[in-house]
Amino acid sequence: MTTTPRQSKPATPPIGGAESSLSESSAMVLLVDDQAMVGEAIRRALTGEANIDFHYCSNPDDALRVAEQTRPTVILQDLVMPGTDGLSLVRQYRASPLTRDIPIIVLSTKEESTIKREAFAAGANDYLVKLPDTIELVARIRYHSRSYMNLLQRDEAYRALRESQQQLLETNLELQRLTHSDGLTGLANRRYFDEYFGAEWRRALREQREMALLMIDVDNFKIYNDTYGHIAGDDVLRRVARTIAEAAARPADLAARFGGEEFVMVLPNTSASGAAAIGEKVRAQIEAMAIAHVGSANGRHVTISLGGAALVPRTHMASTSLIESADLALYRAKQQGKNRVEMQPGAS
Repeated sequence: MTTTPRQSKPATPPIGGAESSLSESSAMVLLVDDQAMVGEAIRRALTGEANIDFHYCSNPDDALRVAEQTRPTVILQDLVMPGTDGLSLVRQYRASPLTRDIPIIVLSTKEESTIKREAFAAGANDYLVKLPDTIELVARIRYHSRSYMNLLQRDEAYRALRESQQQLLETNLELQRLTHSDGLTGLANRRYFDEYFGAEWRRALREQREMALLMIDVDNFKIYNDTYGHIAGDDVLRRVARTIAEAAARPADLAARFGGEEFVMVLPNTSASGAAAIGEKVRAQIEAMAIAHVGSANGRHVTISLGGAALVPRTHMASTSLIESADLALYRAKQQGKNRVEMQPGAS
């Protein structure tokens, strides 16, 4: 049979908020003992003590369930109970996520070193011979309860700190993403392109590997804006940007908005022929979209022109030489009718 002679406070120990202002000596005791006279004696011993709630469980089969429901700050566990070894219950408390950290004071009928050793090995925190002196019992209950509450508060503070750190990390990552991203297209912005291109140039110089660059421009875009409006023009830029981003398939490839209707692709460890193939794929995909453009001289649809260059960086070269070579090729693509890919010869 399970009884709860007195229960005036919530079953779950308060953590944080207004309830944490309770006295640090507040305690909630669960006694598990099959002898009703022991239960009554301990209840009377604790009755006059401020801020101590007392719960009593006489049936060992109910002990774990009652402990998980009441969530005491201290468990007083009898060692000898009918049909159940008290140490087995101690192990059960320690195996349950809800009770594994609750302090356990074992109650024994005798002072014996072997029994003490077994109790502590099973997970007990303290050992008392029953019936204990009231002053000593109260002192140990308050000590263990206070330690447990401090543990819970530290765990809660640690969880709050970890959550705060995670939120800060996510915020910083989002700020970094926004700092590096173009607001309209979602591609890397010009600032990040400059940083990334510089880093890849230095890597290619160090490893003496070829790198390529594609400059991409939407043909007759000013006429498109004048004809269809800036909202439609923004949509075209976003669609072109998505196509370019999909073409930058390798982790090291970077697609960026260079400015206005101009885009750029950084292609590390890529030859001129490889860059030309990528450029042609993007050009064909944009043309296949068949976005109406009555002002276009290239089939009355939106098209793009691409200029590219590839080289192995040398110590005497400026990194801007690759950008300048790709820009010259783009100019030639525009001059030769647009909607085409031109690669700058002799860049390497």
